[in-house]
Amino acid sequence: MASNWNAHSWRGHEARHLPVYPHADKLQAVETTLTSFPPLVFAGEARALKADLAEAAAGRAFLLQGGDCAESFAEFHPNNIRDTFRVLLQMAVILTFASKQPVIKVGRMAGQFAKPRSSPMERQGDVELPSYLGDNINGMDFTPESRIPDPDRMLRAYSQAAATLNLLRAFATGGYANLRQVHQWTLDHIGKSPWAAKFGEMADRIGEALDFMQACGVNPATVPQLQGTSFYTSHEALLLQYEEAMTRQDSLTGKWYDTSAHMLWIGDRTRFEGSAHVEFLRGVDNPIGVKCGPSLAPDVLLKLLDTLNPGREAGRITLISRYGYDKVEAGLPALVRAVTREGHPVLWSCDPMHGNVIKADNGYKTRPFERILKEVEGFFAVHRAEGTHAGGIHIEMTGRDVTECTGGAVAISEAGLADRYHTHCDPRLNAAQSLELAFLLAEAINLERAGQKAQAA
Repeated sequence: MASNWNAHSWRGHEARHLPVYPHADKLQAVETTLTSFPPLVFAGEARALKADLAEAAAGRAFLLQGGDCAESFAEFHPNNIRDTFRVLLQMAVILTFASKQPVIKVGRMAGQFAKPRSSPMERQGDVELPSYLGDNINGMDFTPESRIPDPDRMLRAYSQAAATLNLLRAFATGGYANLRQVHQWTLDHIGKSPWAAKFGEMADRIGEALDFMQACGVNPATVPQLQGTSFYTSHEALLLQYEEAMTRQDSLTGKWYDTSAHMLWIGDRTRFEGSAHVEFLRGVDNPIGVKCGPSLAPDVLLKLLDTLNPGREAGRITLISRYGYDKVEAGLPALVRAVTREGHPVLWSCDPMHGNVIKADNGYKTRPFERILKEVEGFFAVHRAEGTHAGGIHIEMTGRDVTECTGGAVAISEAGLADRYHTHCDPRLNAAQSLELAFLLAEAINLERAGQKAQAA
């Protein structure tokens, strides 16, 4: 266990991007209530994910992490959960088929509510109010009442996370993820996409392979891996009052786990020296992600790794680069070289979303799909050049038929953004764009594997 650490030691450090609750006694009552609630995930599940991520860090698996920018109370519906799960399944099948490696599926789901904002205040016309910080803190409506932080929202977030996890577990293990159902995962609204047609062709080949295996006596009834899948959850560990209340000591190992999710990550804005968020995460034994952007110097990253993973445990740390399409090839190599030189066993993943936000001429915040692809290509190019493993992707996406990111084969224009722009925070890839990205990722993975074989020869 981390030295001089407990679940509330973060309170003695600088905490940025946390709300100021107007009534301390009400906040304390909610924290006490949450502490008495059952865990949402279990220590053994977090350990299993860590073992999987260690395989990915060693180049023997690939991490697919995706889901909502920010979950909301208003959009909480089983169909939305199902459709996002379906798209992630499709993406995982594409990547597995291409790479011939396991794909670790981690959702930005069942807890991704709180969001750091660039400004604590928001102005509309002559009115200025506190910024919207996520549904587990305050409301999106631009009214003074809605923007007051309310601790009771944490209780509603817990309830929604529990219900979401329950449904995800049912989908993952109850037969829905059976590879015999692969054709049924395609959503109706992307049926005309060229990538949906390509997925259909791949599904046919998978079906033929399953028929062959069944003829040899291998079928879902005898091989559980064919009828279900492992699916994990993750979110940014931002609202520390909630995270502390969800932290439990494992009865088997004596280690502490944040049971709000299998994996937590720390954002670009909260990984500074002396950060309360770093202090909290160094003591829980979950797998931890760290967002790495242009502002992160190599020596600062190395010190952060020494703090979060002093034992250099494989699978503990995933470094999630987020540079922007025009900065990744210039900025990322210095971090990769420093980490490699010091021998830290990290998994490198690419977040091509957060560095590529622009404002369209009509005022909508969007992410051009071509910029997302260019950052992914740059990420893989860096790792090929450095001889390291490009081991994951981290995206904001949804199974809904939204129009939030421009471009892609579906050719969403800036004028078309207004058609179905539903995000509560940042723009997300829709299902068709997510499939397109998966096929292009598959090509990049194959290129990386070809390079590795050439080096070995």
